[in-house]
Amino acid sequence: MTDKTKVVLACIDGSVLSEAVCDYAAWIAKRVEAPLKLLHTIDHHHETAAKTDLSGNIGLDSREHLLEEITSIEQQQSKQRLQQGKAILLKAKQRALQDGIADPIKCLQHGSLLDALVEFEDDIRVLVIGARGKIHENLTDQIGAKLEAMIRSLHRPILVVYEAFTAPQRIMIAYDGSMAADKAVDLVANSPLYKGLVCHLVCVRKKQPADELLEKAADKLRAAGGIEIISASLTGKVEQELCDYQLNHQIDMTIMGAYSHTRLHDLLLGSFTSKMLLKTKKPLLLLR
Repeated sequence: MTDKTKVVLACIDGSVLSEAVCDYAAWIAKRVEAPLKLLHTIDHHHETAAKTDLSGNIGLDSREHLLEEITSIEQQQSKQRLQQGKAILLKAKQRALQDGIADPIKCLQHGSLLDALVEFEDDIRVLVIGARGKIHENLTDQIGAKLEAMIRSLHRPILVVYEAFTAPQRIMIAYDGSMAADKAVDLVANSPLYKGLVCHLVCVRKKQPADELLEKAADKLRAAGGIEIISASLTGKVEQELCDYQLNHQIDMTIMGAYSHTRLHDLLLGSFTSKMLLKTKKPLLLLR
């Protein structure tokens, strides 16, 4: 499967960020000339759990009657969720059409979102998802409960969206000389998505500057053509310096590697990716 046949996949759940997810996915799909697919999942896990919990230690006849009632309620809930899911996808499709996508693909999937994404992984060119889903949509200081698990599980570029769509003009690569950072440089150099944009190549170290480290990466980006490059070598606390730079230079999107360490390392010392997911307010394009 080539990049041209792989889809830009937008995860739509009806939350306040769903329109922004749709808009960013449409922007990417148009610039890279890829199909746009809109995905909504219906997870029946909570309904199943309720059925198990409510049966209780009661008499046989009463238990059978209760389970019949629970089954009936579960069927009604499933039907309602199905109708809601179709309505959410229809609204997203209308949004995509307004964004200039001629034929957006609707996909209604039963089961968990993570399972669906793992199943579709080989077909994904870029995944676009909101930083918070329906449950956490009003908690702007948090991210979705399962977002980190999704990012760790997939090896596809993932754009995490935080606010209403703004067509990116200025992007930033968080560069540290790692394999993931070099992958980000190659991605920007070779993709039509970034042509005509201003790219800030930013490296943050705790003490010494990183001018030499940046020079080779900047040369590669300049050689690709069509991108204006601005390099910046900073010192200090990495996530704080990057977020301050985003704000001071009006960065519209940050590109960075994700979860380069083991889960044990992240548990003991904290994860830079997790800190950025929580601290930033601008879209993050994460590469594994």
